[in-house]
Amino acid sequence: MAPTLFIPRRFNGPPDSGNGGYCAGLAAGFVDGQAEITLRAPVPLDTGLDVEITPEGADVRHGDVLVMEARARAPLETPSQTPPSADDAAAAAENYRSVEEHALPACFVCGPARAEGDGLRIFTTRLDGTDQVAAPWTPTDNLAADDGAVAEEFVWAALDCAGAFALDVEPLLLGRFAAKVLDRPSPGETTIVIGWPIGSSGRKHHAGTALYSGDGRLLAHAEATWIKLTRPHGAA
Repeated sequence: MAPTLFIPRRFNGPPDSGNGGYCAGLAAGFVDGQAEITLRAPVPLDTGLDVEITPEGADVRHGDVLVMEARARAPLETPSQTPPSADDAAAAAENYRSVEEHALPACFVCGPARAEGDGLRIFTTRLDGTDQVAAPWTPTDNLAADDGAVAEEFVWAALDCAGAFALDVEPLLLGRFAAKVLDRPSPGETTIVIGWPIGSSGRKHHAGTALYSGDGRLLAHAEATWIKLTRPHGAA
């Protein structure tokens, strides 16, 4: 039987499509080694998606629509960023935008309208005097895989939205995402998520993100290409 993917509505980014990081993390499971995911169309929610394994990796389709391409790529370079302390990350997050100010307040990863234990509630905000955004993240029990650590797709998700906040350009949509997971945190463990800009070319904006343990050990990192939209996502 051909493999399939199913994205429950809980894991939305925009209101009617999947969070890019979470969906990319699931698609990465069909690639051996370092994976890079290109999001070609909004990922439908609550519906089965067909996965075609190819010599290059895997294609995820909704009917005739190509939704995601998963491909192997060269390993990501270890970032040179220095993470803030947990206290400094928490202080930054206190200045996060309100529900009324947020473009996607119900996003699974960064939405302030999501309840604790429902969304990840990762509220990355600019650290004073730097180009880095940061926030603490304490994963909840319902994010655990069978081995007790946080499931890999949730680590990919945690690395997603911080890149957009680091770019300080709106509106943006995730176009390409590659993540490397070195270690997965445990539920209840305090971690630190950071993001930083890498560069821009036309409508394409590039950012890095990383996840650290509370004592500054690198757990995972990612690189993303974000596309500046000419109008808000979902607008007529």
